[in-house]
Amino acid sequence: MLSDAAGAPFSIAVVSDTQNYVSHRNQREGGFPFDTREMLYDMMAYLARNARSAGGEIAFVSGLGDNWQHPSIAEPDQLSLDRGMRAIGNPVIEDLLPASPEQLLSIEMPAARAAWNIIADRLPFCVIPGNHDYDHLWTDHEFPAEIGGGIKGNKVEGIGGLQVSGLANWTNIFGASSPFFDGKAWYVSFHDEGCSSAQIFSAGGYRFLHLGLEMCPNEETLAWADGVINAYPGLPTIVSIHEFLNEEGERASIVYLDMTLRDSRRFGPARLWERFISRHDQILMTLNGHFHGVRHRIDLNQHGHKVYQFLVNYQGRKQSLKDTGSSARVIDGIGDGWLRLLRFDLAAAMPTLYLRAYSTHYKGFAPDLPRYAEWYGKEHPGMPAEEFLRLDDIAFDLEDFRQRFGPPGAAADP
Repeated sequence: MLSDAAGAPFSIAVVSDTQNYVSHRNQREGGFPFDTREMLYDMMAYLARNARSAGGEIAFVSGLGDNWQHPSIAEPDQLSLDRGMRAIGNPVIEDLLPASPEQLLSIEMPAARAAWNIIADRLPFCVIPGNHDYDHLWTDHEFPAEIGGGIKGNKVEGIGGLQVSGLANWTNIFGASSPFFDGKAWYVSFHDEGCSSAQIFSAGGYRFLHLGLEMCPNEETLAWADGVINAYPGLPTIVSIHEFLNEEGERASIVYLDMTLRDSRRFGPARLWERFISRHDQILMTLNGHFHGVRHRIDLNQHGHKVYQFLVNYQGRKQSLKDTGSSARVIDGIGDGWLRLLRFDLAAAMPTLYLRAYSTHYKGFAPDLPRYAEWYGKEHPGMPAEEFLRLDDIAFDLEDFRQRFGPPGAAADP
């Protein structure tokens, strides 16, 4: 890895909700007009070409979960059964997300592994689990699906209360002992076999701490995260978690997949803010996917400093399929090769964060595409085109950054 030049601008790349790219239904062997996994490979190749180790600006990559599409088991695990949970039939889920162990193991998981392998050893990165990554997916018998439930436009309605459990498949690919992270100096801590983890990277004259948390973490996980922050005091810290900010800018869970309803030990987004995010003054930013679209909000933490919170999820975008003229079915979209890039200039007179979205499929940033709002504006119905574009092309003045973290210096890579 290249050593950091004090104050040089750098970028963090965000890869979110890539399940549609690797879905076995979205490949030529499944009758789809093209291999969507190739689009994901192109995205990761772009990150590799633009990594600092290759002379570019990208210093870190955050993968926000939902690495594959289908579960392997449609029944509760034994622990859930012991806690009184039972499954009930759900025609909507059985159609959209049937348990597909053979295709998961032979197509989807290998594609996800191959994609992240493109940037392995190029730069530090983190991958966290999302709800699609759990082994078990079932409908809770206490929250059955409604007649007529399903995907309606950009919303999912009436599909019942879903439960997930088990991350054996995920830890096999992305756990702490995987080749991606085992022995890496920048991978400094982990919890629960790597379902939550911590990374250190240097950029812009600062050392950064990144925490990747399992969605709806419990107190044990947060106690581990407290300990990591205490071990690296004063470092600007970024927290990635699959679920936090929704498409309306609220800290709330999806109604049909609220993991706290049946497990009060877990912390949903609102409680996570109070218990952990707002409590630690060095937490600068949160990143999450899960909810469709992009959104941001800024709030003061308990110490009076700003916390920048960003939803990033392009999974519902499918203009690339429309371009082919095909009538092939997709669950909600593909992603169209969109990445979020967060560019920091911390040596400027006013430290600045510039958000941009880049599509490796269309080979351009959001403002480069004249029909961008026409193609994707339904993510935020009723929002004017100019406002929608600004969600993916906007700068923030980090007014209190130096007050909190000092001036940039020649920080060495760990």
